[in-house]
Amino acid sequence: MSHERTTVRVDLGSRSYDIEIGSGLLSSLGVFVASRNTVHHAVIIADANVASFASRVEQSLLAVSARTTLLSVPPGEESKSIAVAERLWNELLEAQTDRKSLVIAVGGGVIGDLAGFVAATFARGLPFFQVPTTLLAHVDSSVGGKVAVNLPAAKNMVGVFWQPSGVLIDVDTLRTLPEREYRAGLAEVVKYGVILDEHFFGTLERHWEALLNRDPATLVDVIAHCCRLKAQVVSQDERETTGLRAVLNYGHTFGHAVESVAGYGEFLHGEAVAIGMTCAARLARILGRIDEATVHRQQQLLERLALPTALPAFKHQELIAAMRHDKKVEFGKLRFVLPSRIGHVELVDGVEVHQIEQALTGTGV
Repeated sequence: MSHERTTVRVDLGSRSYDIEIGSGLLSSLGVFVASRNTVHHAVIIADANVASFASRVEQSLLAVSARTTLLSVPPGEESKSIAVAERLWNELLEAQTDRKSLVIAVGGGVIGDLAGFVAATFARGLPFFQVPTTLLAHVDSSVGGKVAVNLPAAKNMVGVFWQPSGVLIDVDTLRTLPEREYRAGLAEVVKYGVILDEHFFGTLERHWEALLNRDPATLVDVIAHCCRLKAQVVSQDERETTGLRAVLNYGHTFGHAVESVAGYGEFLHGEAVAIGMTCAARLARILGRIDEATVHRQQQLLERLALPTALPAFKHQELIAAMRHDKKVEFGKLRFVLPSRIGHVELVDGVEVHQIEQALTGTGV
């Protein structure tokens, strides 16, 4: 496994950008930004958990003569709200932010989504850079330009597509990530194997211990591969119009329902996705798309990575009601991303409610 800086290009014509992945990159953020944008004023948005990373980012920007404004928001999903976005818009105004300013998001997926949404909407759109600091953000939310805030009843419901000007991923930021948060990010890593790459899934099965131990060389390779896979999908279906990008939502229809019914913050997103992928594989088995061995293979890898696979004792009607808010719903019909084998999934509609219930209970499998 290599332990070097790797660059992944997200090919979107005039909106193309680079994702740079490696160890010890935070201090070079200023140079990374300055080589892609004129930097006269940078607004850094971070949460309290990553204050030390944010200050290193600020130092690297000061070194390229940028004026900096550092704004902090409380950690957690609750910050992805219109109220917090409004507070940030006003703070940008006070900091004399104009259309020549840019926004730097330093933190996990919540910060990336929130800061990206603020960047996309303030002054009709400011350039922004992602400096993700969690595994979940490294492999998923920092790539692809989807930015949003939540409504109380529906996650990510108010948002836009707003591509970053660049993404800098320093795997050293994962050293201080709490164990639970780190493992939650591994759910999205497994997801890429199931939806797009059976060989990669096999690599994860062989190297799961190195992954759990946060081996830097393994991480650089795994994160770069996930970014490449996501970049391929995003470059072909940037705005989710063809249905191709929907494959990235594998496990998310069930997973978002679990998050919503439990109350945001009870489950980490990756934990809910792991449970959701388990339910989705069961549903695929019920529909005769995959065999029991495939269900077991996915579950075994998730459990080796210390991820939850058992559904909490929620009322099924509440979960199904929450699924009806899913963005893949069309004409009131629930649609699911389901595997036909490890490495390939499809968008499936016409699923009956009783089949969803069987998948939730694990009966009929």
